[in-house]
Amino acid sequence: MTKDRLYLYDTTLRDGQQTQGVQFSTPEKMQIAKVLDQLGIDYIEGGWPGANPTDSEFFEARPEMRATFTAFGMTKRAGMSAENDDVLAAVMNARTPAVCLVGKTHDFHVTTALGITLEENVENIAKSVAYLVAQGREALFDAEHFFDGYKANPAYAIETVKAAYDAGARWVVLCDTNGGTLPGEVRAITEAVIAAGVPGDHLGIHTHNDTEHAVANSLAAVDAGARQVQGTLNGLGERCGNANLTTLIPTLLLKEPYASRFETGITRQALKGITRASRLLDDILNRVSMKQAPYVGASAFAHKAGLHASAILKDPSTYEHVEPGLVGNERIIPMSNQAGQSNLRKRLADAGLEVEKGNPALGRILDRIKARESEGFSYDTAQASFELLAREELGLTEVFFDVERYRVISERRRNARGQLVVESEAVITVQMPDGAKVTSFFKNEHEHDMSDEGPVNALWQALKKDLGPYQDSIDAVRLVDFKVRITNGGTEAVTRVIIDFEDDAGRRWATVGVSANIVDASFDALLDAINWKLTRDARVQI
Repeated sequence: MTKDRLYLYDTTLRDGQQTQGVQFSTPEKMQIAKVLDQLGIDYIEGGWPGANPTDSEFFEARPEMRATFTAFGMTKRAGMSAENDDVLAAVMNARTPAVCLVGKTHDFHVTTALGITLEENVENIAKSVAYLVAQGREALFDAEHFFDGYKANPAYAIETVKAAYDAGARWVVLCDTNGGTLPGEVRAITEAVIAAGVPGDHLGIHTHNDTEHAVANSLAAVDAGARQVQGTLNGLGERCGNANLTTLIPTLLLKEPYASRFETGITRQALKGITRASRLLDDILNRVSMKQAPYVGASAFAHKAGLHASAILKDPSTYEHVEPGLVGNERIIPMSNQAGQSNLRKRLADAGLEVEKGNPALGRILDRIKARESEGFSYDTAQASFELLAREELGLTEVFFDVERYRVISERRRNARGQLVVESEAVITVQMPDGAKVTSFFKNEHEHDMSDEGPVNALWQALKKDLGPYQDSIDAVRLVDFKVRITNGGTEAVTRVIIDFEDDAGRRWATVGVSANIVDASFDALLDAINWKLTRDARVQI
C-alpha cells in the first residue's frame, strides 16, 4: 500500500520563543536548527524577520539546511498594496524559499482587533498570498483563531481559508490559537474545510496546549485528512505551549494506524536522535528536563515496582508500549524501598555486575538500601550512588583517594566601590593511594555585584582541581542540576541533596548525599560522582 506523505513543520525558533523566560541567541538558533534538520523536519520556521534584532540576524546568517527554511510574517495591511507594505517587505527580504503569513479568520477579531470590514480582510489575505506566489515563494497561510472563528461564523471562516487557497497557498494551516478546542471538534471542522474545497494535502494543523490536547488535536486533524503538522520541540510556546513534536513524531512513526498510513521525512534511524534533541534544547535553555515526558523523559521507561521489574526481565513489552532504544532513550530499574530482587539484579546487570539469584549479598544490599532510605537517602534517581553502595556490599570497591579534610567559607561584604559581593572559597586535602597528600584551594571571585557560584561549587572545583593520575578522567565532568530536599523539619532537620552530572561523552549520572549540614550532604554527593566516574572509566580494573 502506498503511504501518504505527512509533512512536519517546526516552529520552535518562532512560536517556541514566545515561551515566558525563553529568548534564543543567534548561535543558539543555529544549533537548534541544525539538530532539527538532522532529525528530518520538512520545514524549519526561523522567526519573524524585522520583528527583533536576533531574528533579523538569524535570517542574515542563512544557515544551510536540507529542510525548507521559512520566514513568518503577517498579511498586508488594509489600504495599501502588498508591494508597498513595509512589514511584508521585511519578510520578503529574508529571501527564504517559503513564507508563512498569519491572517485573521474569526470575524470578531477582524472587526474588533483590526477594525476593518470582513471584505477587506479577505482581500488582504488573497492579495498577500498572490504576491508571495508571484515572487516565487512557497506560500503558507496561518489561519489564526480558525476553530473559534468557525464555531462563531463558519461561512466566513471558510471564506478566508478558501481565499488563501485560491490565491495559490501551498498550505492553509488551521490554528487553534487559544488552545481550547477538543479533538472531536478539530476532526469535524477539519473535515468540513476539506469538504468546502481546501484539499487535505494542502491543509495543515497548528495547535496549542491550553487543555492538554495539543497532540491529540493534531492527530485528530491528521485523521480528518490534514497532511501538515506543526509543533515545537518539548512543546515550547506561549501560555501552556504548542503541540509537542517530541511526542507527535514518535507517535506518527511507531503507532498504528499512522506508522502504516504515512511517510515522513524522519527515518527510524534519525528517530533515535529525538531524545538527544529534546535534552539539548533543555540544556540550551538551562532548565531541567521533564522526567515524565513521553518517549524522551528520563522516567519514560523507569520501572520502580518489584512486580513490574520482574515482568520486564521476562518480556519488556509487559510494561512498555515501545522499545526505548527506538527513540534513543533507555530503560531504568530504579532502586527504592519498594524494590525486590528482580529490580536489584536488573539494575546490577545494567551496571555490568552479574549477580546470581540467591547470592546473600543481594539481601544485604536491599536491607542497606531500606535502612538508608529511612535515614533520608533516596536511590530512586541517584543510580550512581546506588551502584557504589552495591559494589561495597559485593566487595568490589576500589579506593582511588581519601579525603582527609575540607573547609569551605562564604563571605558577604562590600568591595572597594561600596558594592555588596558574596565570595566562597574551599580548601581540600586528599591522600592518594601512594600516600602522597595533595591540598587544593579554589575561590569564587567575580566582578559583578552579588554574583557567587556558592560554597558547593567552590568545593567541587577544589575537589577536582588536582587528583593526579585521575585528572584526565574528571576534567570533563560538570554539574547540570542540583536538588535539595528537607526530609524532616524542626531543629533535627535532615537535608538530602541529589546532584546530576554529565561528561563530554554525553553520559549522565546522579548521586545523593544526606546530612544535617547541606554543605556536607553536597560534598558526599560530589565524592560519589567522582568515584563512580573513575570506576566506570576503569582506571583501576574491578
